[in-house]
Amino acid sequence: MPRIALIAHDEKKPALIDFVDEHVDAFRECEVIATGTTGKRLNQETDITVDRMESGPIGGDLMIGAEVAKNALDGIIFLRDPLRAQPHEPDITALLRICDVHETPLATNLGSAVPFVESLKRRL
Repeated sequence: MPRIALIAHDEKKPALIDFVDEHVDAFRECEVIATGTTGKRLNQETDITVDRMESGPIGGDLMIGAEVAKNALDGIIFLRDPLRAQPHEPDITALLRICDVHETPLATNLGSAVPFVESLKRRL
């Protein structure tokens, strides 16, 4: 069973929820983890079960990065808001860097999330 992480900045959470709803059959076949608030909303507003880490600003991004470092994730969808500064930007940068180091698939917008999920569906 693929293990993936879902993360979204506040302004992108509605788009992530809609995206999960559109591809719910694929996400049901995965073990899904998410940062705190994103995971809470996904559990409440979609038909998938999500294991919640801490909120991003208090360590959730780093917790997901640790999963990447352990090779315990098959990929991440992280809908970022590139037009707003984030108070935990160093943590976000660390997460992006560890994905590059471990060659972990990372989709940071809906344009890259679609082929990510299509690839995931072919593996299921």
